[in-house]
Amino acid sequence: MAARTPSRLTRLALAPALAIGATVGLASAPASAAVWSSCDQWGTTTLNGYTLYNNIWGSGAGSQCVWANSGTNWGVWADHPNTGGIKSYPDAKKVINKSITSLSSLTSSYNVTVPSSGAYNTSYDIWDTDYDYEIMLWVNRTGAVGPLGTSQGTVTLGGHTWTVHKGSNGANEVFSFVRTSNSTSGTVDVLPILKWIKDTKGWFGNETIGDVQFGYEITSSSGGLNFQTNNLTVSSS
Repeated sequence: MAARTPSRLTRLALAPALAIGATVGLASAPASAAVWSSCDQWGTTTLNGYTLYNNIWGSGAGSQCVWANSGTNWGVWADHPNTGGIKSYPDAKKVINKSITSLSSLTSSYNVTVPSSGAYNTSYDIWDTDYDYEIMLWVNRTGAVGPLGTSQGTVTLGGHTWTVHKGSNGANEVFSFVRTSNSTSGTVDVLPILKWIKDTKGWFGNETIGDVQFGYEITSSSGGLNFQTNNLTVSSS
């Protein structure tokens, strides 16, 4: 299941108000001072065309702080208890606002450093402007986490091989593409994935893609773990 951002009002109703402490230092930040940091539950800023969210939306969450040198170089320190349920989705968002047929390209490159323990996935979260459909691309995962819905088989698209899951969270349809092996860097050609959903499977029509998010869907990170986005680019035309 995907993670909530402030624009997803249906998820706000599901996520109880959390008393997130801001006393945890940003020990995970680079030696040079970050240009922005926040330990606030909904901490957000915009840097060089990307919007960053701390985005602690799940129940039973612990402490979490995000820092950024830019919209494409940022990281998170999170200490969430080893309990079930997604606690947060700290992410960077790039707005697209183009229909699938009007896009000639939509690509992204990522390079991350992630922990070997905990329970989380590193994923893209792609939405249409009406938030009727959600497309998740999991590039790596660790621990007891899994996608929503039922398996639709395996497909090679956008430069990667994925196991596809289709389901609903009650508010929108969710299509999850889980990479068959973990990766910490690479390039994803997103447009062929969207066209496959639209043209090959017929699961939606010519949707307008609102934004592409990339971040860490964290279920547990007990004791405090670091997640670092060394580089992220999202490009469209």
